[in-house]
Amino acid sequence: MIQQATFLFISGAEIGFILFIVVMVFGADKIPEIARGLGKGMRTLKDATNDIKQEITKTAENSGIDTSITSDIKKELDQVKDDIEDFAGSVKRKL
Repeated sequence: MIQQATFLFISGAEIGFILFIVVMVFGADKIPEIARGLGKGMRTLKDATNDIKQEITKTAENSGIDTSITSDIKKELDQVKDDIEDFAGSVKRKL
């Protein structure tokens, strides 16, 4: 039996129902404005996260802490991820 992965365990019908409720509550003319505000908020959060990462990295380098180990770990994780995707792709083709 093949199961499809669902986003947050929500089906398409449930997403449609949620969108219908959103349109009924806020109105069709307010939805782009709400989406724009959410996008700006997410962008601000991402920028703040990147600033914090840069500050931590800068402080670690100034303190003499070796930060290259994180890039080595990231490379290894990416390699394992690629291997898993290759394996999963061959399994999916056989099903």
